Amino acid sequence: MTFLGSLEALVREGTVVWGFVSAAAIVLLLTPVVTWLAPRVGAVDDPKRSDRPRVHQRPLPRIGGVAIVLGILVPGTILLRPDGAFLGILIGTALVAVVGFVDDVRGISPSVKMAGVVAIALIPVLGWDVTFDGFSAPLLGTVDFGVLAVPLTVLWIAGLANLVNLIDGMDALAAGIVSIAAFSFAVLAVSFGRMNAAALAAIVCGATLAFLRHNYHPARIIMGDTGALALGFVLAAIAVQGVLKTAATIALVMPLLVLAVPILDTSFVVLKRLKYRRPPWNADQNHFYHRFMRIGFSQRRTAAYLHLWAALLAAWAILVRFVPPRPRGEWDLENALVVAGVGVLVLAASLWMVYTLEILKARHLRVLGFGRFATREEEREEAVERVLHAGPPVEREAETRAASGPR
Repeated sequence: MTFLGSLEALVREGTVVWGFVSAAAIVLLLTPVVTWLAPRVGAVDDPKRSDRPRVHQRPLPRIGGVAIVLGILVPGTILLRPDGAFLGILIGTALVAVVGFVDDVRGISPSVKMAGVVAIALIPVLGWDVTFDGFSAPLLGTVDFGVLAVPLTVLWIAGLANLVNLIDGMDALAAGIVSIAAFSFAVLAVSFGRMNAAALAAIVCGATLAFLRHNYHPARIIMGDTGALALGFVLAAIAVQGVLKTAATIALVMPLLVLAVPILDTSFVVLKRLKYRRPPWNADQNHFYHRFMRIGFSQRRTAAYLHLWAALLAAWAILVRFVPPRPRGEWDLENALVVAGVGVLVLAASLWMVYTLEILKARHLRVLGFGRFATREEEREEAVERVLHAGPPVEREAETRAASGPR
């Protein structure tokens, strides 16, 4: 199926169109209600009382995910009439949202939250066989995961749920990236003839796009763990059922490209924390959006750049699907050159992002022969890390006075 043919199939399919529209309508209607309800149940994110760094400066309702999840579950249940794998996916999404809601209202530890997400991921994986079992590669042939299929799928679903949760730290960022990914998965799924997966992806896309109406900077509400965990969970499951069930090599590559921005962001942050001997689950200010804002970008501009980056990578993934370098197992020179040419452009844009975010560090500059710049960069990086680890100057001054005792 061609790209235009896939788009036509999406538009012709009633469950896709009505799913998108109904999800958007539900979220638009319910988000103001949830905004009113949040302070009455203690679900307000106050940056002055939080133990984690916050980008926003004023208290915000943090259970916007309730509207998003209902916007997914209601049309998903009515239009898809789910059975089999999709019943398991929707049950899991609802349960993960409950875990997130408890965290938003009462607070639970990261380890307990992660354990809950992993346990819930077992429901669709073991109960309804939502697994990817292997892939094929030109040099490796067919690789069958065998008994590893279950733990790998659980790791994928639970990991992606937490990836989306980790990037949900700035107005519109997570909702925008999820909507881009959901649209991409809808196109990819319908091209593989998996209409239910495409319809559920369209529902997720409609719900997140509608939420941006209230979440775009300056946000009136944030989705919280209720929305972020549920969106990551359902997106990962859609990727499995809609794309990864296909054994072709490109089926493994496409979801990684579509979700490259949250994957790269979380990988960078975790490695940074390990480098400075901090627990990988502790919050800090080293996410991509933090770095953009430290160099002077506004929240809107930061979100726009990261959304554009995600869209470029997703577009490349879609190109790989519809202009495959190895159609029917045989190399096609023209297709390979087109994919490689676009890949060079996307890689160049990604390198520009890396350069802009100042991820090139001292050791990289030394390798390139810029030793004098390396020393300055190393000193600056260590100074920034000391500030981020110690907290804001006012807090450090207060801690110093408290430690020195009365004068």
